[in-house]
Amino acid sequence: MRRVLSVLFWSILAAAFIGPGTVTTAASAGAAHGTTLLWALGFSVVATLVLLEAAARLTIVSGRNLAEAIREQFRGHRASLLVLLLVLGAIVVGNAAYEAGNILGAVAGVGLAVTAPPWLVTLVLGALAGGLLWVGAPKTVALVLSVTVAAMGLAFLATAVFLAPDLGEIAQNLLVPTFPEGSGLLVLALVGTTVVPYNLFLGSGLAEGRELGEMRFGLGIAVILGGIVSMGVLVVGTAVEGPFSFEALAGALELRLGPWAASLLALGLFAAGFSSATTAPLAAAVTARGLFDDGGGRWVDGAWRYRMVWGGILLVGVGFGLAGVRPVPAIILAQALNGILLPFAAVFLLLAVNDRRLLGEAALNGPLSNTLMALVTAVAVMLGSSSVMRAAWTAAGAGAPGETEILGAGVLLAAVLAVPVARAVRRRRA
Repeated sequence: MRRVLSVLFWSILAAAFIGPGTVTTAASAGAAHGTTLLWALGFSVVATLVLLEAAARLTIVSGRNLAEAIREQFRGHRASLLVLLLVLGAIVVGNAAYEAGNILGAVAGVGLAVTAPPWLVTLVLGALAGGLLWVGAPKTVALVLSVTVAAMGLAFLATAVFLAPDLGEIAQNLLVPTFPEGSGLLVLALVGTTVVPYNLFLGSGLAEGRELGEMRFGLGIAVILGGIVSMGVLVVGTAVEGPFSFEALAGALELRLGPWAASLLALGLFAAGFSSATTAPLAAAVTARGLFDDGGGRWVDGAWRYRMVWGGILLVGVGFGLAGVRPVPAIILAQALNGILLPFAAVFLLLAVNDRRLLGEAALNGPLSNTLMALVTAVAVMLGSSSVMRAAWTAAGAGAPGETEILGAGVLLAAVLAVPVARAVRRRRA
């Protein structure tokens, strides 16, 4: 029973990364390339699991969550203020910017099934998310959202099964990487929409008081199940012929399977939006607590500071949702900040889980863990450089950089960082 409860608890992280952005990206990949990019989602599950396990292990063994460990590491350092602003800006500003997308995604899901004023749906959604965060500790929120994730999984996976895809083709595309022409940026997007920085801080913060073995079991099952749901979304997206939109997908599903399939799509999209609209404010509050809590009880779950952070994020999202617009300048800034924070957090975690003084002998990374984490960190660097480049090009009004430029810059940056990071790992293990 404890293991089942652990899976339900950690499913909050699946709820966090399967938002409207993930649904859009995965379904678009299915519409554009069929199931050939399933392997990218498979890799994203491995990458997410590697980083989240490291973040949670750091908390359980050292007694410091990721935000606290970063604060301690840079205390008194000349770059401490810069690091603080980076983490706070990326998580708080980023989540506030993306919250509008979460709410608009949920509203779009409702709109596929019933006719209701968008403003009313937005207010109801905001009230539900706010009420859950107000009355519930993170454990309660996690258990409620596990039901949402289950509904989302049922909706997308049932629809995918009824589309009767070729199972042999699915297995091959899941295990054998292929790059259809022009798919490079979409591959990065599939990984990037799953490996998100705020999930690392949320997962690390939620690990306080957990047991290592129980965490690994619950986290592993929850993330894998979340990855399977994302793969189901990609398969559902293959029903679209031509340009992708949720309306086109709903029409294609209704034509092939009947009206019930469009209703399941609406349920899945609403669940994705609601779950992310709840976890984004929660992640911001947990991260802010890690950065500013002095142990005096001023940042406990019911404290006004804690509630002010998640409440502010939610209000911003509801405000833009009522206006029916996305805060584009804030999103561009958030993309740039998260593009810096993701590789920073990945490198920090790689060094932390190899630090003998911080974790002791038993909890250090082994050779296999280090190999996997080094690969994931390199991909995180590529994802980060991609986000920064696209944000910079957009801010400058220069359109979007080409696929070759983005991938080339990412590979070059990862190669440049490889040697100093490897040396730092060896020093910490000595």
